[in-house]
Amino acid sequence: MDTSFCSELVCTPLIDKHKELGAKLAPFGGWLMPIQYNSIIEEHNWTRMSAGLFDICHMGEFAVEADLEKSNLDNLVTVNLKVMPLGACRYGFMLNEQAGIIDDLLVYRISQSKWMIVVNAATTNGDEAHMRKYMNSATRLENISASTGKLDLQGPRARDVLNDLIGGDIHLRYYTFDYFDLLGEKIIISRTGYTGEMGYELYMPNNKIAQLWEKLLADKRVKPIGLGARDTLRLEMGYSLYGQDIDKNTTPLEAGLGHFIDFDKEFIGKPSLVKQKQDGLSRRMIYFTALSRRSPRHNYHLFYKDEDIGSVTSGSFSPSLGVGIGMGYVGRELIPGEEIILKETGISIPAKVVNKPIYKNGSAKCEVKNAYTR
Repeated sequence: MDTSFCSELVCTPLIDKHKELGAKLAPFGGWLMPIQYNSIIEEHNWTRMSAGLFDICHMGEFAVEADLEKSNLDNLVTVNLKVMPLGACRYGFMLNEQAGIIDDLLVYRISQSKWMIVVNAATTNGDEAHMRKYMNSATRLENISASTGKLDLQGPRARDVLNDLIGGDIHLRYYTFDYFDLLGEKIIISRTGYTGEMGYELYMPNNKIAQLWEKLLADKRVKPIGLGARDTLRLEMGYSLYGQDIDKNTTPLEAGLGHFIDFDKEFIGKPSLVKQKQDGLSRRMIYFTALSRRSPRHNYHLFYKDEDIGSVTSGSFSPSLGVGIGMGYVGRELIPGEEIILKETGISIPAKVVNKPIYKNGSAKCEVKNAYTR
């Protein structure tokens, strides 16, 4: 592998593949990642209509073994591990004592006592330190990030592509996973994703990930997609990006993600979260669409009736809707349909508040075969 690009950044096992495809490379979370191969808009639209392949090898993975009756593992996350079925995956958070979000994550229940926890690239080391700080002797944790490769196949044709690849019907419901035999390995495939489309996340040993990448790209329904389009796809769905929309200084309630909190169980940060719930929020996340193609950017100010009420955390042009879109925190409650102004020096963009998802025609939860074909 040519590591000339990787003197200060970590490279994925696919870095040479990205360079061969002419990808524009840039730093992301301490990694050198493909931002785009062609046009971000073209890659975005291809994912919405067919199947896009994403290199997500930068994500962190932990293998955890714990007896939930003796372990304090359940206390480390907002997900209720005790009621999770085998073969299920759940989205949730690790919180600090003040209920700030240390990370958002996915938890996979492998067996009665075995789990996989998938975390963000830039927070992997901090997450591990936090977990080890609070773990007791009944919990065993292994950081398997360096040996685990991860590809995301997203789009309404993703299931057909995978069916052809594995030689059968993949039969996965939304937010479930299973093991499949592929390239001589037994790999995890989950029905999850970050785009709002029918999608899957595939976990394979790093030494086989390049083979899987090539095999998937040999299918004409599949094209490589960079992080630029991944960002516009997730923003159209109103999905938060850690380090930008959520962080240690925001709580799940402020971010509008309280439905991913199980208040019937104990977890680190729960007392602070309960108090915030009782006292009321001083700020909250909103979603908006511009009344034009003009795109708001990070830190633009949000005005309501000439009052500066907050700022944009994520903003972009929406290829699917043809207008500027975004999300941000405001210090007052606004309802969908209310008009706001997005402002920066010399720039003023009229917009209106909307419900999420901002783009409403995704195929992510579709269960009927071919019903999602467009």
